[in-house]
Formats: sequence, C-alpha cells, structure tokens
Amino acid sequence: MIYQDEHICAIHKPPEINFHSSDDALGIVQITKKHFNNEQLYPVHRLDKMTSGLMVFAKTPKVNSTLSQQLSNKTIEKYYLGISQHKPHKKQGAIIGDMKKGRGGNYLLLRDKSNPAVTRFFSKSIIDNLGQRSWCYVLKPETGKTHQLRVALKSLGSPILGDQRYGQQGADRGYLHAYKMRFKLDSKLYELVDPYFEGEHFVLQDEKNTQLLKDFLVPDRIKWPKGAFTLNV
Repeated sequence: MIYQDEHICAIHKPPEINFHSSDDALGIVQITKKHFNNEQLYPVHRLDKMTSGLMVFAKTPKVNSTLSQQLSNKTIEKYYLGISQHKPHKKQGAIIGDMKKGRGGNYLLLRDKSNPAVTRFFSKSIIDNLGQRSWCYVLKPETGKTHQLRVALKSLGSPILGDQRYGQQGADRGYLHAYKMRFKLDSKLYELVDPYFEGEHFVLQDEKNTQLLKDFLVPDRIKWPKGAFTLNV
C-alpha cells in the first residue's frame, strides 16, 4: 500500500503480474480487491505484465469517471523510469507517431500523426549494480497507447532491458517502472510516488548514481518543453 483516502487507493504492482486474472494466476486488480476485502475498486489505468510500479484505484464510480476523463484529456502527469543497455539515437526529446498492432501482438510506431502516441523523455548513462553501463530514462507519456513506452524506446534503438517482445535480451525482469503521478481531485493535489524498484539492474539510489539521477527522482521539476502538460499548482 502506498496511499489511500476516501477517494482513491494507490498500490505497488510487482513485475510479472497480469492486469486481469487468468486461469492459473490472479491479476493485480483481483489481488488488490482481495486485499481490501473485495471492496468495489475501479482501476484508473493499466500496466503491462512486465511493468512494475504505481497503480491508482478509484473508490467510487464518480471518482473513477473524473480521473478517467482527466486521463483522456491528458491532464494527469505520469512519469516512468526505464533501463536499457543500448545507447539511444538521441538523449532527450519526444517520440510522436501513430501506432498500430502488428504480428504476434507487437505494436508498430508509424510516421503518420493523425492520432499519435506522444512520449517525452530524458536519458542519462549510468553504471548498474553489476558494473555494466546502462542508460536510464525518465519517460513522460502524454497518451496511453498499448505498449507505448516499450515501442518508443525501441524506436530510439534502445529497447527496455528484459523486454524480449521488442528485441532486448532476457533479464531478471523487464526494466520499466511506473514511478510518479500528479493530479488534482476536488481541488486537492495528489503527488503519488512508488520508490519500490525491483531487479538487479534497478539501482537508481545508490551512491554511484544518486547525484547523477537526482532530477529523475523528482521528474516534475525537470524543465520539460513548453508543449508538455504540467499541472498549474
């Protein structure tokens, strides 16, 4: 449990847990409802199976409708952290393009921009816990397309470590973590953070990397471009 009040609860989703239950395993929605004694909860957003981190649930249909509308209107700040072992084609910027489903459940990024996925990012080179050079990303998706961040990093020539679907070698997990959300509800500012990084490569707060990545760990303070949505607080 990360946070709860009368309107929402926020939990940590471990990696390798599905959103919905399957025949042989409970999904994160059912796990969370069981934790709350099967209280009626409404997931505000989804995370892929490999992705860990912050998940927000609404406690009432009204709150669910409000937050879902904010997501649709792109008025919620979302930040993810990711790790890749491949140097990107560019260190920062935006990946913008339509997406379509391809073979085998993969998604493709297109040059067209009629209904584009929009991802803004910064990256920095780090040394991980195994002594290997990697690239850490702070990612700011302004849309919520399926596999959006995974496809965005692949388009940079820097797929997420452990994301075998998009061409990266195997690892103990897929290194994508939903780190922070900021939004307003009934005039209250919510700033929710999930600092529970898991995996042998996810060492963002050790002494080697803390100073280097201090801005990534407070991503709302980064100087995002004027076109990026930021809350007026």
